This record gives sequence, C-alpha cells and structure tokens, in this order.
Amino acid sequence: MKYDESICKFNMDTGCVELLLRDGRMISINCTGVEDTLDVTMAQRFELDYLIYNDPLAYAELILNGEPEKYLRNVAGSHGLED
Repeated sequence: MKYDESICKFNMDTGCVELLLRDGRMISINCTGVEDTLDVTMAQRFELDYLIYNDPLAYAELILNGEPEKYLRNVAGSHGLED
C-alpha cells in the first residue's frame, strides 16, 4: 500500500489515526479499539500513545503491518520493562 506521508494525523475528536492513501482512500484506525484488542501493560500503552501523538505514520504502519506485539516486546525490552 502506498501512503501519502504528508496526510497522516491523529484526530483527537474521533480518537483515530487517519491515513490518506495515494489513490484518495482514507484509512481510519480506532486507537482505543486497537489497544483494547492487545494485551498490553501500562508502559506498553504509553509507547503506543507516544507514536500516536509524535509519529502517527509509524503507528499506522505498525498496525497495518500487523506487528504491534513484536514492536512492544522489543521496545519494552530496550527500556528494561517487563511484560
């Protein structure tokens, strides 16, 4: 999938990361819904929140590629946090 990197943002009104595809379609990722389906610790939730607010494109790619658990294990391990 090709993304238009210039148009990826977190919409505070809806709680969604919105990503515009180059073909004009919009993907809206419900962040609360995603986090509720994952079995995450509070520290891991903070990591996801950091991405949502500071790098929504990285968050969107992480969710769309289907590897949030792997990312969270690696990030938590690098900070010395336990699962």
